[in-house]
Amino acid sequence: MLEAQNIVVEYGGVRALDELSFSAQIGDVTAIVGSNGAGKTSLMNTICGLIQPVSGEIRLNGERIDGLAPDEIVRRGISLVPEGRELFPRLSVLENLLLGATVRPDPATRRTTLARIYELFPVLANRLNQKAGQLSGGEQQMLAFGRALMSLPKLLLLDEPSIGLAPMVEEQLISAIRDYSLENGIGVLIVEQNAMLALEYAQHAFVVEQGRV
Repeated sequence: MLEAQNIVVEYGGVRALDELSFSAQIGDVTAIVGSNGAGKTSLMNTICGLIQPVSGEIRLNGERIDGLAPDEIVRRGISLVPEGRELFPRLSVLENLLLGATVRPDPATRRTTLARIYELFPVLANRLNQKAGQLSGGEQQMLAFGRALMSLPKLLLLDEPSIGLAPMVEEQLISAIRDYSLENGIGVLIVEQNAMLALEYAQHAFVVEQGRV
């Protein structure tokens, strides 16, 4: 279980998260919805260690992870698909995928995980040597999902995954990643402005407004 308790995050003295608390079960899909500027992305970045909270605690399966470096949080089982995907456009599809496996150096594990990702997103298997910047928006999102899954997460964080995608494509991708995650016991925490999309696939949901649940 991921547990956040009384998280405070400030930018220049202005609170982005104001004693926010929530929990998410590993193996379930949990949605966090709210308007633009509500604090959703700040929450995701805080969970991943990209932002350090002023106060509060974050625990994964009982172990405190707030204060850890981002790579240590990945090693403990949390992986982020960031808003805007943040791929390396000049690197190939395969190179982008392998970057997600830097915390899982065993060659056999990498090969097995790659095979599962190719099964989930067959189009990636046909684009391995193509540069990521040449992919369509939907293909880039598949690659971002695949890169995150290469670290073998216990909890997958999806930050606004529908941005820039056609409605049919976004539903197909979210459905695929939900099914894969549930089949493999991975928790999913999805942050979305598109509340209807997120709630369609989530078992649990929280609304964030002005940095509070």
